[in-house]
Amino acid sequence: MNSYPGGTGVSSSEDMAAVAQSGVRLTKREVEVLTLVIEGKSSKEVADQLYVSKRTVDFHLANIYQKLNVTNRVQAFREATRRNLIPFNVAAGAR
Repeated sequence: MNSYPGGTGVSSSEDMAAVAQSGVRLTKREVEVLTLVIEGKSSKEVADQLYVSKRTVDFHLANIYQKLNVTNRVQAFREATRRNLIPFNVAAGAR
């Protein structure tokens, strides 16, 4: 179940349950981007860390916002946490 070349699909039964419950699935790269954003990094800093352009990061963020039906980073974090789409340790570390 790959979402893009080189990406990973839903890997565990817990992940599958979260997807089924929320109806939304983030790609591995979208989770990576959101995780770094939650840590307080800017789009440019995320881009530098992932070796992609800032435009690519902004593209991933736009996709995340659309999937979660939100308009900013804080809302994306809250909604992703509520839907169990990001690892607990990431959400716990951001508080």
